[in-house]
Amino acid sequence: MAIKYLKKATKTATTDATDVSETVKNILNEIEAGGDAKAMEFAAKFDNYDGNVLLTEEEIEAACDSVPQQMKDDIAFAHNNVKRFAEVQKQTMTDVQLEVVPGFTLGQKCIPCQAVGCYVPGGRYSHIASAIMTVTTAKVAGCDHIVACSPPRPNEGVAPAIVYAAKLCGADKIMAMGGVQAIAAMTYGLFGLPKADILVGPGNQFVAEAKRILYGTVGIDMIAGPTDSLILADSAADAHIVATDLVSQAEHGYNSPVWLVTDDTALAEKVIEIVPGLIADLPELNGKNAEAAWRDFAEVIVCDSREEMAATSDEYAPEHLTVQCSDNRWWLDRLKCYGSLFLGEETTVSYGDKAAGTNHVLPTSRSAKYTGGLSVHKYMKIVTWQEATREGSKDIAVSTARISRLEGMEGHARSADVRLAKYFPDEKFELTPE
Repeated sequence: MAIKYLKKATKTATTDATDVSETVKNILNEIEAGGDAKAMEFAAKFDNYDGNVLLTEEEIEAACDSVPQQMKDDIAFAHNNVKRFAEVQKQTMTDVQLEVVPGFTLGQKCIPCQAVGCYVPGGRYSHIASAIMTVTTAKVAGCDHIVACSPPRPNEGVAPAIVYAAKLCGADKIMAMGGVQAIAAMTYGLFGLPKADILVGPGNQFVAEAKRILYGTVGIDMIAGPTDSLILADSAADAHIVATDLVSQAEHGYNSPVWLVTDDTALAEKVIEIVPGLIADLPELNGKNAEAAWRDFAEVIVCDSREEMAATSDEYAPEHLTVQCSDNRWWLDRLKCYGSLFLGEETTVSYGDKAAGTNHVLPTSRSAKYTGGLSVHKYMKIVTWQEATREGSKDIAVSTARISRLEGMEGHARSADVRLAKYFPDEKFELTPE
């Protein structure tokens, strides 16, 4: 049977999207041409900030001193979890080599990017966890130079807890700048910084568009849209916890989709009943975001079976996927498309967002169909090499010559021919395809 919608979204993540492309292009072009001075001009305009762009050691120390010890302990706890998980992930990437034929060896090397730019949102919310997630993984990957940048608050600067987290996690420089101008500064190597090889971290639509436009000039983690979350729940799930988890993710923004997929109509109806009260109990700004997200973007879907639930989830390919159903192992083995998976009521997306150790920079807008989230792997280049003896190259050269001529690429064929002629002058080879 077809799935049934008890609540259907009236909008998609792109319904109210503002066309920011031209604005971002113009800012990038002006900063590329005008350098440091133009970037500072935009910082004054958009950040309302005229302090140091690159924080001095004294400024960093003062910011760190102002962070309460309990907050420092919490940041250190989260950093340790992210760091240890990243170290385990890095162990899965190794240099290898294989002798494909006697005397001809192929190899793989895993080389970290040299310069990394980590964007840490700091406007409406101070995304302390984003500093932990982005800087820590770059450090574990072995990147040579790491810049953490965050929008300064007017007459205040970067939030001290972000400064503390960036410093603890290994940032080499901390930059007080936000928006397109920060992305441009890291890409073009302004203010004495090395040009970034890769830019990572979440941001608003202007930051996301700047990264999209600059992709190719610089690497990026992914092209990001509004955060989204899906919960799979069966009849044994706690409706209050399901509703709370949906609301917790809806508070990200007015256009942050949340979805419930279940095989139990009674549970679905109970969640729909509970959600408005939970939203009303949030602080005003959080509540406004969650209310709009729930009203316009949320969906509640009832399926006939757990297989249909899994297929629906894979089609949505959510950034965050929570399973509150029996038999966690079945779901772990069956589900294929998600950014990060949270198995069982005892886990929640909020844990992954803040302190558990998995990364919270994840694919949105169904891009989990083809990519995973930020990890040490994103900072690593897997490159290949080859080396051969003359005897080992013989069969490779013969095949290369024939394949090249079959393709019509005579120059390629001749680069094999000359080696055969030099190394094996007394042998005859059939170097044209039949």
